[in-house]
Amino acid sequence: MSTTTATSRARDLLGVSSLSNASLTTWLHGLPGVDQVGCEARAAALGTRSIKTTSKAWAIDTAIGMIDLTTLEGADTEGKVRSLCAKAVTPDPLDPTTPHVAAVCVYNDMVGIAKDALKGTGIHVAAVATAFPSGRASMPVKLADTKDAVEAGADEIDMVIDRGAFLSGRYRQVFDEIVATKEACGQAHLKVILETGELVTYDNVRRASWLAMLAGADFIKTSTGKISPAATLPVTLIMLEAVRDWRELTGEMVGVKPAGGIRTTKDAVKYLVMVNEIAGEDWLTPEWFRFGASSLLTDLQLQRQKLATGAYSGADYVTID
Repeated sequence: MSTTTATSRARDLLGVSSLSNASLTTWLHGLPGVDQVGCEARAAALGTRSIKTTSKAWAIDTAIGMIDLTTLEGADTEGKVRSLCAKAVTPDPLDPTTPHVAAVCVYNDMVGIAKDALKGTGIHVAAVATAFPSGRASMPVKLADTKDAVEAGADEIDMVIDRGAFLSGRYRQVFDEIVATKEACGQAHLKVILETGELVTYDNVRRASWLAMLAGADFIKTSTGKISPAATLPVTLIMLEAVRDWRELTGEMVGVKPAGGIRTTKDAVKYLVMVNEIAGEDWLTPEWFRFGASSLLTDLQLQRQKLATGAYSGADYVTID
């Protein structure tokens, strides 16, 4: 989406002749406020749903297929990335019925390695960009970072918004940065990381979600996974409500990706229940919902083995790379 197209669409949706910071502020602050108590109570209630037997087996396989298997460390090596890609393709070498994950997420200098390792598998390569995780860089540097990842073969770009600009009320600046990054992505999908743990309030999470969608995000993502709190059920509930309401308004679907701190099968199932109840079953596919995780896959494997054999084999029986 070009800058002109995105700006024109946003003007039409806001019903204004000029897309200024003032008009964005008026519109975003006119969104309904989030009932903190009600939001947290509903998230907690959805988290108590009991999923058993065949439904649990379906949920485990669905969650595995939604994972963006991630390594974002300064000590990442070619060998570590290739090992991660091998696990992404074949999570359980002893059980070929185990589904593969949705994507492998790496820094952009590792994109070429991941792309080569995943050739022909259908698994996407995602790259973090725009001065991840802080977002503290000039716009030319952020765009160069994005273009570098796309040229290396990234199918998806995970960008971070400028939280300082957002929290200062410079919404047009954040909008323009997302639009420019989206344009630099070319055919690659854009996931916009809100870093909800730094947004302070649930109202800000709602506003940031809508701002990202106005600017053309293909996905909205909770967190970098580098600060705490990362993904939470209440925050994800707000984002799911936003994408649901966005489709009602525009007819377009936008994906959601909670990332950071989701480590157990029980956690993953809670999120899947929430997706179904809040956004709807159309989002229960890797095309529209992802988990950003590194350790979640291990627990999902263990629980899958337990359902198949009736015994819990223990972490020594799955790969951890």
